[in-house]
Formats: sequence, structure tokens, C-alpha cells
Amino acid sequence: MDSKSLSKLYKDELLNNVLPFWLEKSQDTEYGGYFTCLDRTGNVFDTDKFVWLQGREVWMFSMLYNNLEKNPEWLKCATQGGEFMKKFAHDGNLNWYFSLTREGKPIIEPYNIFSYTFATMAYGQLSKATGNQEYAEIARKTFDIILSKTSNPKGKWEKAHPGTRSLKNFALPMILCNLALEIEHLLDEEFLRKTIDTCIHEVMDVFYRPEFGLIVENLTTDNKLSDTFEGRLLNPGHAIEAMWFIMDLGERLNRPELIEKAAAIAVKMVEFGWDKEFGGIYYFLDRKGHPTQQLEWDQKLWWVHVETLISMLKGYQLTGSKDCLKWFEIIHEYTWEHFKDKEYPEWYGYLNRRGEVLLPLKGGKWKGCFHVPRGLYQCWQTLEKM
Repeated sequence: MDSKSLSKLYKDELLNNVLPFWLEKSQDTEYGGYFTCLDRTGNVFDTDKFVWLQGREVWMFSMLYNNLEKNPEWLKCATQGGEFMKKFAHDGNLNWYFSLTREGKPIIEPYNIFSYTFATMAYGQLSKATGNQEYAEIARKTFDIILSKTSNPKGKWEKAHPGTRSLKNFALPMILCNLALEIEHLLDEEFLRKTIDTCIHEVMDVFYRPEFGLIVENLTTDNKLSDTFEGRLLNPGHAIEAMWFIMDLGERLNRPELIEKAAAIAVKMVEFGWDKEFGGIYYFLDRKGHPTQQLEWDQKLWWVHVETLISMLKGYQLTGSKDCLKWFEIIHEYTWEHFKDKEYPEWYGYLNRRGEVLLPLKGGKWKGCFHVPRGLYQCWQTLEKM
């Protein structure tokens, strides 16, 4: 397929299928915020509200309003979610809860740093869309809290006993790569540059292990490999997603060598993570080939494949890598064949190893209005450039 018809495919899917689904099915018109637990046809099957996903939906509609078209329906959707979060999703000091009841009462305490990162992203874009300074302040202050927590993201909710086996996780530096660019308009130039440099270093020089060409999920606090369940864990989707964040930073900083390296690592991770028997990318693997602790290790997840599409396409567009193009075509075929629901809007999230639908839901505790629309948008925009 040529890039023109591919571009149209991704654009149409985003604007005529996926976004209308969330606009129509997820907004809670009575209490504000969004439902994310939606069955195959979009009916609500659970009313709990997960703060990650509230923030992601606010971000999604604000970002599209800012970058695509000034659609009042998108802005209204984003703003009502932002107002709901402002009222209910934190403890008054911008410590963001993990989940809430439908009405907004806290269920799970603020133990999870990603509630904070997605709140920052949400209010960064919403402040840009509305010009509201209060939203900008929420984004800035929450970002400061994240940076103050980076050495100990879970704080008093850390399960590990201090001092025995202290590990640091790849997810935080990875997300900060993306977050820094997201709220660039709110940060001081020098501070932004320092944050970006630190993140790039952590991702590309610390968690990336040249001895086997892969990115690991966990390292000891002094940057060594750990021969333990956590220390051997690989999450191919995570690593591949991080590589397009790095490519974006490489473009922003005009560092072609960084883009080349990121594209090469992404290809290496796909090759390592690909299920040669049934197709699709594994969720978790052990770098030494031992059994993983995660029983869902062999499931095929929507976000892993959608993020891989973005990385392969950007890698090809920015470096001309034939490997990126080859893998884009393979993943494109697998993803559209297995994750897209041919009858109802939005995509499936969870397949078993053989690629059969495991859960027919369109949204739940972890899947919301984020990876599918963001992926469609990113691929469409990248194809436009080509």
C-alpha cells in the first residue's frame, strides 16, 4: 500500500471510528469525568474511574484540539474531564489518587507515579487549549512533585524492604522523555534541557545494554544487571515505545545519531519480542529465557503493537531504515487483522498467544482513550510527512 492510501486509512479510523466512540460512550454527563470500562459495543460495565485514564483522555482531546482542529466538542470533552480531576482526583496537595468512585470519592491512595505523569500531560495540553493559568500551574506543580520523587517513586507505598534489593525501573525515565516535550511551553529552557539530557542518558546509556543490544526493565540503583525475576525482565513494547520518544527528542535537538541509534534498538527489540510461531509481540520475556513471573507474558496487547507501528514508521521516515519499513508492514498487517473489531467501533485490547480475542472489552482499568487514538494520529501524521 502506498503512503497516501495508508495515511487515509489511519486518518479515517481515528476521526470516523475511534474518536466518536469515546466522545459518545465514555463521558459521564451526570458526574463528570469518563467511564473507561466499556464492553464490546461501548456499554458501561463498571463505573470506577481510574485517574491515569482520566488524565489520558483529557490529554487526548486537548492535544487534538491544539494540533488538529479547533473542534468545540473536543474542547468541551477535555475541559469537563479536567474539571472533574481538579475537584476529585487529588488530595488537595496535587497527590493524585489511583482510582475513584463514579462520584469522585477516592478508592486507592496516590501510590502510583503515573497518575501524576498523566495529570501533568493532561493539564499541560488543557492549559494550552484554554489559556487557563490555573491549569498551567497544576501541570507545573505536579511536574515538580514527579521530579522530587524520581529516586523513590512509590515513597511510603514502596513494597520492597529498604536496602536488600533496591532496583530502579525503566518506566519513569522513559515517560519523562515524552513528558518534557509535552510541557515544554511551561518550563524554563535550561531546566528543560537538563531534564531531557538526564532522561536520554538513563534510557540510552543505562537501561539500554549494548552487551546484548536490548533494553531491560529494571537495574540495581548503581546501574548493574540483576540476575533476578525483575532484573531479567524485558517488556518489548515499553522499550519500543520509548524509542519513538527518543526519536522525537533527536529531531527536536537535531541529533541524527540519536535517531539512528533509537531506530536500530527498536528493530532489535521487535526481532527479540516477535512470536515466531503465532505472530505478534510477546508482552513480557526473560532475557535469559527463563519463565517469567508474569502469567500473562504470552498475551498480545493492543498498546504494544500500536506503539511499535509508530516507532517503525518514524524510524523509516527519519532514517530510511529498510528494517523499520519491513517491520512496519508486518506489524501493520498483524494489528489491523487482529485488534480492529470489524463490526463495532474501537479496537480490542487483549488477545491470547494465538491472536484470538481474550477479552472483548474496548476499555477497562488499563485501556482507555489513549494508545489507539494516539497511535492512529502519530502514524497518520508521519505518513503525511512521507
